[in-house]
Amino acid sequence: MPQSLSPQQLKTIAGEFGTPLYVYHAEKIKEQYEKLVTAFDNMNTVFFYACKALTNVNILKYVKSLGANIDCSSINEVKLAFHAGFPAERILYTSNGIAFDEIAEAKALGVIINIDSLSNLEKFGKRFGHSYPVGIRLRPNILAGGNLKISTGHDKSKFGIPVDQVEKILSLVKQYDLHIKDLHIHTGSEIKDVDVFLKGIEVLFEIVAHFPELEFIDLGGGFKVPYQDGDSETDMQLLAKKVKEEFTRHAETRGKDLQIWFEPGKFIVSECGYFITKVNVIKETHAADFVSVDSGFNHLIRPMFYDAYHRIENISNLQGPEKKYSVVGNICETDTFAWDRKLTEVNEGDYLVFYNAGAYGFEMSSNFNSRYKPAEVLVKDGKAQLIRKRDVFDDLLRNQLEIL
Repeated sequence: MPQSLSPQQLKTIAGEFGTPLYVYHAEKIKEQYEKLVTAFDNMNTVFFYACKALTNVNILKYVKSLGANIDCSSINEVKLAFHAGFPAERILYTSNGIAFDEIAEAKALGVIINIDSLSNLEKFGKRFGHSYPVGIRLRPNILAGGNLKISTGHDKSKFGIPVDQVEKILSLVKQYDLHIKDLHIHTGSEIKDVDVFLKGIEVLFEIVAHFPELEFIDLGGGFKVPYQDGDSETDMQLLAKKVKEEFTRHAETRGKDLQIWFEPGKFIVSECGYFITKVNVIKETHAADFVSVDSGFNHLIRPMFYDAYHRIENISNLQGPEKKYSVVGNICETDTFAWDRKLTEVNEGDYLVFYNAGAYGFEMSSNFNSRYKPAEVLVKDGKAQLIRKRDVFDDLLRNQLEIL
């Protein structure tokens, strides 16, 4: 049965911990992870949680307890993974246009490394040669994802080494005797069409024969999660079935069974998250009725940044008559969460909850306008516990050096 927190539970939590507030439901994380494991249970598949979606160390520890590995996009995420108890062999670090020093540090820590540029691949070869296995992130030139800003595999994307530069890759591999252990692609986010992953497999299997030490094929993440009523998520059973067919076919032609890696982030934590705000002001105008809440894009930037849709519910008045409102924040910029959104009648002091707030919510928050970052709460086994304190004034001055 799907896991979710009730409006009454959320009201109680908001009353106890204050707003604005991020709330995460552990059992929903488990449910999402088990969907993946169940779908691919008869395949040689490993899942790496793409932790850039949500890095609170308690979430990392919980994901680790479920059996997932972890995918990191920075050296500090790697260090957080170690802090959460992940061993080096369960940590994947995929670089993106960074200084080689960071890659060298990841190597010193003993984690799995993917390199996304010819420049850093050559530096790695010069420094380490065949002594340390490495993966290559390729750009497959496939357009996918729900928004161009989250589409990462197309031919104008900065990510990865273009697949049409494979001869240059092979030249470096030969010159420095590189040990290429995995090939990686990631085409984007919000991918509902499973055929996108099959296209990626075709791209990779056209070149895998050139890498005799290859052990893993990394298909990235980007699985679709439902945001609006009527939305559906990526069909994992269908994806597993088609991926198995493709890998079986190619394994027969190559005579080698390659392990399959995926890097789900949003799919694992998006639906576990609730962002609760309190209504400060109702402002009625000829253009719109504005509901101003005690938050803004400094806490949840996705609607402004990606035009992302988050379902919003007035949990203080579930049965009231519906009206249209524009829900806005308190930041001194255009700061709109939703235009002309139907909500049950809103009054000042009501609690509004934003759903699907687990991924890239708190993680992309800031102190813009010198406002505090919100607290975070984890609900596990029915118990709500604080896992990050709300900012206080001293946090705004932390690390500043007063010289005047």
